[in-house]
Amino acid sequence: MALDYPFRDPALAALALTHRSAGRPNNERMEFLGDALLGAIVAEMLYETHPKAAEGEMSRLRAQLVNGQALASLARELELGDQLKLGSGELKSGGFRRDSILADAFEALVAAVYLDGGFEACRETVRALFVDRVAALPRSSKDAKTRLQEWLQGQGWPLPQYELVATEGEEHARVFEVNCVVTEPVAVVAPGRGSSRRLAEQDAAEVVLTRLAGVQEGS
Repeated sequence: MALDYPFRDPALAALALTHRSAGRPNNERMEFLGDALLGAIVAEMLYETHPKAAEGEMSRLRAQLVNGQALASLARELELGDQLKLGSGELKSGGFRRDSILADAFEALVAAVYLDGGFEACRETVRALFVDRVAALPRSSKDAKTRLQEWLQGQGWPLPQYELVATEGEEHARVFEVNCVVTEPVAVVAPGRGSSRRLAEQDAAEVVLTRLAGVQEGS
């Protein structure tokens, strides 16, 4: 499958596929721009297709779609490995097959489309590439505590612990403060507040899900 975008300036596409091992100029700056564009456009798609999803759930879904392995898979579908310009060392070590190099090239190519045709052309190109992937995502209606527990169990990590920190206010207007504590994949202690202990735990679990999504995106 080839990228369905006709470049007016083919030099931009060539630069996007030039790894730093090949010298300068290379695609490092374009990777930075492409990463930001991808995040925004995929976020827009999730906002449209998951109208009931909370911020934490959308962050986790975006992390599933925009990560090194997923982007490398897209790069392989576009056969970018055969078009990469690599230095001799990377060529000998099979850099054209490496996930990190392929993912970076894909991000840079997204930036190249933006620089060549503007935001709307970039948006249309990215949405076409991700539409089936977004459609395949689960549409969860589960609460935050359930989603957090199931996600941790699926990774083989310890279950979260909930600690009551404080109870404030009169009995008819009580506010509960709870901490949700997880130890893997990173240590997180997240606060939550609610008019019942259960709602405070849900609030804290949502905070943990958001933070773990950020960890996944940065990995």
